[in-house]
Amino acid sequence: MAVFEYRGVHVQSGKSVKGFRDAENAKVLRGLLRKDGILLSHAEEDARGSASATRRELDLFAFFRRVTTSDIAVMTRQLATLTRAGVPLVDAISALVDQVEKEALVRVLTTVREDLKAGTSFAKCLERHGATFPALYVNMIAAGEASGTLEAVLERLADFMEGQARLRGKVTAALSYPVIMLVIGSVLVSFLMVSVVPKVVSIFENLGQELPWYTQVLIFVSGFVAGYWWLMLLMLGGSIWGFRRWHATPAGRLRWDAFTLSVPIFGRLNRLVAIARFSRTLATLLASGVQLLPAMGIVRNVIGNTLLEGVITRAIESIREGESIADPLRRSGELPPMVTHMIAIGEKSGQLEQMLENVSRAYESDVETQVAALTSMLEPLMIVALGGMVAFIALAILMPLMQMNQLVQ
Repeated sequence: MAVFEYRGVHVQSGKSVKGFRDAENAKVLRGLLRKDGILLSHAEEDARGSASATRRELDLFAFFRRVTTSDIAVMTRQLATLTRAGVPLVDAISALVDQVEKEALVRVLTTVREDLKAGTSFAKCLERHGATFPALYVNMIAAGEASGTLEAVLERLADFMEGQARLRGKVTAALSYPVIMLVIGSVLVSFLMVSVVPKVVSIFENLGQELPWYTQVLIFVSGFVAGYWWLMLLMLGGSIWGFRRWHATPAGRLRWDAFTLSVPIFGRLNRLVAIARFSRTLATLLASGVQLLPAMGIVRNVIGNTLLEGVITRAIESIREGESIADPLRRSGELPPMVTHMIAIGEKSGQLEQMLENVSRAYESDVETQVAALTSMLEPLMIVALGGMVAFIALAILMPLMQMNQLVQ
């Protein structure tokens, strides 16, 4: 069944309408729309829905059209509001199709709506779009359908995804300024080395005056950059390619993920983010009715670190053998004692979800504090580094000129 993008006119209101809909062909689409009171004026099969992988790779704007976590969070919040108000699920999805602005999500929701009309469960409909709805989302929806608490699960999902998007946004926003400064500084220094310094060097060479050591260093670096920039780019590209090949191997990814958790300053931040994600995700799944072992499997797939994934895998095996959750996590030594201690208390008191939520709130707050401190430290360091490089270039150029001026006088 193909996805069609259509335009038409609503019979009763006379307003122009457009959208996406599944149909076997254009004739069937016309009949379906006529039942909804729409006269079809134009229809074409959505090429992006069936494009080849090569075409998708060549789509330079696909990154900006992709469905983000924030898009899913907003959609989930709207769906939770509609279902809580008593709107049937199919009608709620139809309302979202008209409400959502991102075309990729409109196409997905259109397909989901048609599958729902055909009698497929909501979780199965979402499972067919794994690139848009992750396993965590699908499993929580399935648990909500099975327990008859879909409205509560949708609200819990919306809270979870909004929290994840908010945390990611804070980290990204805090680190964007240092990255921008790094890019601007690199461009500025490269411009000075390639365009300004060689012109001044030609003046020094014509005068034949002995130059200070720092000016000679500047001339050497400028000549190397101007003459071998292609080699530097080639080495940079080769290094990136080699790193990606190495990182793609299981051993390489494990060593890199272990390094990211142990590197000074940033390692602690990465660990805090991973623990916050682990706690929040597991708490949300358990509170939504997902059983412990499937929930642990989902958390393992979303934690984003191979070393910690191995810890969770060993914990799952120990839980299957009858152990508690806290014991294997404590033996790994990768989680702070406070986390395993609170998990143990939650297991004994029957309030595991609440304890995990407390852990996630504490570590998310700690992440925000660490990011703020890191940003406040990086900003002046980068300003000093950039100012120092520019000052060195200016000194290496101006000092010989001042010496020549003294000789002339």
